[in-house]
Amino acid sequence: MTEPKKSGSGKMWGGRFSEGTAASVEAFSASIHYDSRLYKYDIAGSKAHAAMLASQGILTKEELATITDGLTAIEKEIDQGTFEFRRELEDIHMNIEKSLVERIGPAGAKLHSARSRNDQVALDFKMYLRDQCDTLILLLDDIRKAFVLLARKYLGNIMPGYTHMQRAQPVQIAHHMLAYYEMFSRDRERMVDCRKRLNLSPLGCAAMAGTGLPIDREQVAKALGFDGVTANSMDTSGDRDYAIEFTSDCTMIQLHLSRLSEELVLWSSQEFDFVNISDKFCTGSSIMPQKKNPDIPELIRGKSGRVVGSLMTLITLVKGLPLTYNRDLQEDKEPVFDTVDTVSASLSIMAELLENLSFNTTRMLDATKTGCITATDLADYLVLRNVPFREAHGIVGRAVAYCLEKGCELPDLTLEELASFSKEISKDVYEVLSVEGSVNSRISTGGTAIQRVEEAVTAAEKKLGIA
Repeated sequence: MTEPKKSGSGKMWGGRFSEGTAASVEAFSASIHYDSRLYKYDIAGSKAHAAMLASQGILTKEELATITDGLTAIEKEIDQGTFEFRRELEDIHMNIEKSLVERIGPAGAKLHSARSRNDQVALDFKMYLRDQCDTLILLLDDIRKAFVLLARKYLGNIMPGYTHMQRAQPVQIAHHMLAYYEMFSRDRERMVDCRKRLNLSPLGCAAMAGTGLPIDREQVAKALGFDGVTANSMDTSGDRDYAIEFTSDCTMIQLHLSRLSEELVLWSSQEFDFVNISDKFCTGSSIMPQKKNPDIPELIRGKSGRVVGSLMTLITLVKGLPLTYNRDLQEDKEPVFDTVDTVSASLSIMAELLENLSFNTTRMLDATKTGCITATDLADYLVLRNVPFREAHGIVGRAVAYCLEKGCELPDLTLEELASFSKEISKDVYEVLSVEGSVNSRISTGGTAIQRVEEAVTAAEKKLGIA
């Protein structure tokens, strides 16, 4: 009888291989240099899996205790920075398992019963993203609070609102701040929904077809804080929808931060002079002594490109993959990790910047006094006097053209001049031509009238628990 050949690969999966892996392949395929950040989730998942195996009689109580103690010791070493990660073991899962077997012997080799790295990595990744959802939700609460505090502080102060970057209508500064509050509130809702959808345990689906061993998937899911288990083992093995959804939601956050950054860059320029960004969040020029550069908003705006790029990476990664697991999916971690780091840091520093932001209210109010900014109010005034809107629009357009020719604003015109454009105009017209009158006339739900904005600020404060 011929003796079976021993594995030449030296790998824990190398039973059918007769040659060792090429060094170039090990270097090219290793992921331990970035997926090591998943170690706490990998160990928590392994402990829960071991407890389930013991309850099903696949492990003894003694083996469970030995495995648990071994995993705890490994986690402590990684925490302390004394654990040796080995590139030839490819990833965090095999590094931990190999170390466990070396420490406790055969019991460690039983841990992988009824699971594959396919469902193991999905478990770790989902647990990691679940925590990141929670962190981002808190950071979104911080930035939403910053906007509401600014809205309360500047309630009643007026600024020009813009369309096409042209002065359009006067609005409250508070109304503008609450616009961003709403944007980041939607981001929060998306993150809550994302967490809900990803919170189903994949463990127990094994490689792609499930397992024949008598396991209890629900026990593991409950122990790890999942709402349940995934329904189809093939879908689970190749699924990265949750990673794409998470990164998509993060991209929306970063895009909103970028839009805000753009306004802060513009508003802090001498041409606008609407805001003062604290010196703590600006830098100077290496050659021009007078400069104060809004570097933080510029950097956040610039970092949006890498977040969008990460989303595109994930979408491209999965677009042509057949079911089920393919090694391509190893490439999902780095773009997600970079997205987490970028968006978390951007949210955190922007919230801090906003806490130190002040508005030049005099300058902002002065900016509403040019550009015939209450023209729409004059049109509405005529509509209330039974002039069809399109006709009213034309009347006001001609009045604006007259002002441009004369070099004045609508409130500067005499009653006789205004009445020359429509017999419906009388002396009460000046009430609606003032920026204060314009702002406070916008009483529709969601409008910029003082009573509506104060209601919105109060409602936001209540949601955020601001006294």
